[in-house]
Amino acid sequence: EVQLVESGGGMVQPGGSLRLSCAASGFIFSRYAMRWVRQAPGKGPEWVSIINGGGVSTTYADSVKGRFTISRDNAKNTLYLQMNSLKPEDTALYYCARPDSIRGQGTQVTVSS
Repeated sequence: EVQLVESGGGMVQPGGSLRLSCAASGFIFSRYAMRWVRQAPGKGPEWVSIINGGGVSTTYADSVKGRFTISRDNAKNTLYLQMNSLKPEDTALYYCARPDSIRGQGTQVTVSS
């Protein structure tokens, strides 16, 4: 069974940092590009970042460029998102997803003073 399980969310003050993790199982992780997607209350999903299977190529949404870093450890079947300089507008449910739209349940990130 394919599973994606996110962790690492929480509440943080503006300017703070969080590191999200996504543990993958049930498939050959290194063969898939992976994405982080977020959805704020009352809004549609927003693509945040994508990384290729080898972890060499990354792309970011303009809204997070320079603040977020996506990475992966294929030996541990885990995807990461390091989030720095967080802003209130980064508040959302963050989830990881495969290109075929299989996704996890998500982890909540709240940025508030």
